[in-house]
Amino acid sequence: MASKSFRLNTIARVIALGASLFVLFYLFSQTTLYATATVVALVILYQIYELIRHVERTNFELSRFLRSIRYADFSQTFSSRGRGSSFDALNTAFTEVVEEFQKARAEKEEHFQYLQTVVQHIGVGLLAFTPNGEVALVNTAAKRLLGIDQLINIKSLEPVSASLVRTLFSMRSGQKVLVKTEIHKEPLQLIVSATELKLRGELHTLVSLQNIRSELDEKEVEAWQQLIRVLTHEIMNSITPISSLASTVNEMLTSSHPAEDHPKVPTPDLIRDIRGAVQTIEKRSQGLLHFVDAYRSLTKVPPPKFQIVSVKELFGQVEQLMHQRLAESRIVLSQRLEPSSLELTADPGLIEQVLINLILNAAEALHESPEPLITLSAYIGERGRVTIEVADNGPGITKEVQEKIFVPFFTTKPNGSGIGLSLSRQILRLHGGIILLNSEPGKQTVFTLRF
Repeated sequence: MASKSFRLNTIARVIALGASLFVLFYLFSQTTLYATATVVALVILYQIYELIRHVERTNFELSRFLRSIRYADFSQTFSSRGRGSSFDALNTAFTEVVEEFQKARAEKEEHFQYLQTVVQHIGVGLLAFTPNGEVALVNTAAKRLLGIDQLINIKSLEPVSASLVRTLFSMRSGQKVLVKTEIHKEPLQLIVSATELKLRGELHTLVSLQNIRSELDEKEVEAWQQLIRVLTHEIMNSITPISSLASTVNEMLTSSHPAEDHPKVPTPDLIRDIRGAVQTIEKRSQGLLHFVDAYRSLTKVPPPKFQIVSVKELFGQVEQLMHQRLAESRIVLSQRLEPSSLELTADPGLIEQVLINLILNAAEALHESPEPLITLSAYIGERGRVTIEVADNGPGITKEVQEKIFVPFFTTKPNGSGIGLSLSRQILRLHGGIILLNSEPGKQTVFTLRF
């Protein structure tokens, strides 16, 4: 019954079915061959089934085509298999539609991969999550900022920063919040912006995370530098002539004698008083000049000359320079390096200056300690960053002082200038690092340098 076309095949099946019905009618009406008639009836039923299946094959192909579209299975192929020109046109149309879907899907995949690449390489942290905290998107910048490798639910960030988690869950679309937090012992100031969107009918919150601590610190340093430039310019313009005049008057009073015909000759006591006053003015003027010159150093930090530095050699140089000063105060200086071959890329002179300043501060804080100890430590810290610590077992620093300790001009020492720690902070920033303070009153004080 095979035929080369659907039409002829259908006609042949109908003719065969008609012939079988005629034979069945003849057997029942003209003969008593009931067994034969039963067989013919079964054959007729089979012919009807095959005819229906043959006619419905078009519906089957159409259903298969629609299912392939529904499940995005574009590997299906459609062939007429010699069933006629009408089927050739139908299957050609099926194939063309599938090819268009394949092309659209390929373009969609390309756009998706492009957007994924942009999202993963952008410098701003991006995070998308559902109302119950399930994370739909987290890019590389966000992982780096939060110090994580993967994130499934926002709630898993609570051990890292509980305040950040509370902020993320409370934010609404269009809201922007500044979050001050500490992640892996590193203080951060995050600008968090939120927007809401729907994906497949489910609400998502998309937030951007950007750490602006370094920008704020740079603006703060620039503001202080500008202030210092103005102060030094104005003060120097006033103090320099005063110092010069005071020195001249003092020299004149020292080398000259009053004229004999002068109507009012100063007495020796008066001259002595004048000389003392002038000397005091000169001394104070010179002190102010020295004071201003010290502050000018904040605006004249030279750019670092980077080189690979052995931390062990750096510590040895600092210990040699500070040995006499610490020995006089009976202060023990210990060192810890992990590993002993640790190296960093820095300007050794500037970092040496920072360490000396921190050790001097620690030594002053230890003048009343019964067993004074300063510890220099170096190790590989979070995210593979070289970390140096200067710790002492002194009385510690109060919270109020800790908040102001890096502000230029601020000092708790009677004769301090208030620029040492500010200068140290600026040097670390030029190295792309930060300096942190952690102090427990009555126990210890630790200054941390992270490169």
